[in-house]
Amino acid sequence: MTDRPRLSPAIADVRRAVRENWARVGVVKGDRLLIACSGGADSLALVGASVFEAERAGLELAVAVVDHGLQQGSPAVAENAAHACRELGVGRVTVVRVQVDLAAGKGMEASARDARYQALRNLQTKLNAKFVMLGHTLNDQAETVLLGLTRGSGPRSVAGMQGIDGIWLRPLLVIDRATTEQFCKDSGIDFWVDPHNSDSAYTRVRIRKNVLPVVEQELGPGVALALARTANLLRQDLDFLDQLASEQFESLSVSSATGLELPVVQIEKLHPAILSRVIQLSLQVFGTAFSKTHIDAVCELVGNWHGQKELTLPGVRVVRQDGVLVFKSSKTLKPGAC
Repeated sequence: MTDRPRLSPAIADVRRAVRENWARVGVVKGDRLLIACSGGADSLALVGASVFEAERAGLELAVAVVDHGLQQGSPAVAENAAHACRELGVGRVTVVRVQVDLAAGKGMEASARDARYQALRNLQTKLNAKFVMLGHTLNDQAETVLLGLTRGSGPRSVAGMQGIDGIWLRPLLVIDRATTEQFCKDSGIDFWVDPHNSDSAYTRVRIRKNVLPVVEQELGPGVALALARTANLLRQDLDFLDQLASEQFESLSVSSATGLELPVVQIEKLHPAILSRVIQLSLQVFGTAFSKTHIDAVCELVGNWHGQKELTLPGVRVVRQDGVLVFKSSKTLKPGAC
């Protein structure tokens, strides 16, 4: 595109969201940012707005188009997305083809996401990009919150995605999908509609097509915005609890070459929400993923002690002895792990 589109409310809203997100992370002139683009309305709106703001801020942009190879004609879709980004003014556009491990037992969506994020991390490192920008919208956030609620996978999943999450930036979490589509229409950008987004075999699609419309019909408009606002409020509370737990862990844990110890007389006074987090931090030292069942079993050694035997968990054994909760590893821990 050579002609700059006339400013419309949708264009102004998306540009403002990008500008404010960058201001929060403190990008400065000369920084390089990598944008993930699928060719859909959300990511192309993100690219279009970023090109405009980057020119004003003196930033360098690069785009990654990830081809998962899961649909017939996906190479052509990826090349079309790359062409659209070049037309918008991005000089460095890379098409990355990934191999999705469908045998991992995670399901196609999760496996594709893992492959995509790894490819983006690799390219971010190669290009020395400061951040990677993703096109998730307010609608995606609402769907994520509902998915978390239905799966019962804990408050972190209900807290949804973050606008700033390490190297990942999601400026459009405050923008709904209708606005990104209008941005593209107002800018003369043709966008791709992923057929997977209409396939009811996927839970997220059923939430998008069947659940949210019914909820809005019965309860009134604004449900997606309310769910996103709830996620933000919950995330603030969770971050505060995590901070308190981290402080308690640092204060109370005593480490050794093969494990660590926690004094029962002190940790049993902790609120359950803090205690479970302290236990989780203790288990994480041993480098293995632990479930809530594992954490609850260790908490039982603190709050429901009746002489239980040693717990054998993945990579670590836990026992209560002489008023101390002892975490033992069969391996020597790395320096500073505890």
